[in-house]
Amino acid sequence: MNLIRRVTAELIGTALLLAVVIGSGIMGERLANGNVAITLLANTLATGAGLVALILAFGSISGAHFNPAVTLTAAVQGGLPWRETPAYIAAQVVGALSGTAIANVMFGLPVFFASRHARSGAAQLFSEFVATFGLLSVILGCAQRRSAMVPFAVGAYITAAYWFTSSTSFANPAVTIARSLSDTFVGIRPVDVPGFILAQLLGAGAATILFWWMVPLRTDDRREGGE
Repeated sequence: MNLIRRVTAELIGTALLLAVVIGSGIMGERLANGNVAITLLANTLATGAGLVALILAFGSISGAHFNPAVTLTAAVQGGLPWRETPAYIAAQVVGALSGTAIANVMFGLPVFFASRHARSGAAQLFSEFVATFGLLSVILGCAQRRSAMVPFAVGAYITAAYWFTSSTSFANPAVTIARSLSDTFVGIRPVDVPGFILAQLLGAGAATILFWWMVPLRTDDRREGGE
């Protein structure tokens, strides 16, 4: 599969993922009449289900990373040439921004508008480290011997991580950037974005090192990802 087709798959898949994440947050908030738990539940179920569907749809084309942290891990592990990594990450960021615009417009909101949702402090940063460490652990743990289960494992993990982390598990730098441009239930203030991304990259790095030691992956293993 040539690079243009794979990068296009990453862009479209990431855009649809953000449309699911942000759109379900807006819909949940509008229907829940102020009940935050119900809103979060709706957002969680839609995101988990959407991830499974999108990874199944695009996994055989690009690996369905949809996440710069997953792409960097794949490059480190030898599953993606380093020369292709910038194109993957650029496609993911552009796709995430496109998906944000799509969701905002679908619900009659401005195309982009900065979030005022504060997500700061050591607890939330640590949560993002844990969330991303867990996500990459799930992917790397399944990739070699149970690769067909990766879409379901990722969807299940993100569904759970929405609830066991105080940050609601962004676990994805591209998603984090995009969610700063939607002042809705799932948003994050732009000023909080750098800390989240740093924590995510550290979590991904820790998981990569751990699994490099525990379960070295062959260079021909396919890696699939998620949020």
